[in-house]
Amino acid sequence: NNIEKCRSLRKHQTNAEKKLWLMLKNRQLYEVKFRRQFPIGNCIVDFYSPAYRLGIEIDGGQHYEDKGHLYDEARTRELSKVGVTILRFTNYDVLNNIEGVYMRIREIISAKENTPPHLAPLPLGERTREGEVPPLPVRPPKVSPERQEKTLTPRRT
Repeated sequence: NNIEKCRSLRKHQTNAEKKLWLMLKNRQLYEVKFRRQFPIGNCIVDFYSPAYRLGIEIDGGQHYEDKGHLYDEARTRELSKVGVTILRFTNYDVLNNIEGVYMRIREIISAKENTPPHLAPLPLGERTREGEVPPLPVRPPKVSPERQEKTLTPRRT
């Protein structure tokens, strides 16, 4: 059962997941809503923004073995077919360079926000070639400049 597995994963987060969640929860990053351990099809994504169709994965050591790497590539392809972009960070990046992680997530969100919708979109599975970012079907609300300035400041931990 995916729901029970998601609940279990939320209860047993890694230190890197805890640190990134402190930055993402309560719309602290660019007023974007993120969910933790979110199921999409047969996959569970560490963090997911439905408005931007952006998944964030934090990879530990097992992801760098051949078997883990191939599994991650297959999941990324599967999620891409339903229009989800996956960003991957290592535990080391999150624990030792959270500002860099924050900036990279912000870059992707900004790029997605500035991508115009296609006038006659193809079905999701046919929209992109390998590695391209699909256009977003839903545009999130604009944030006032005052609120944006407040939310774009990285938090120190």
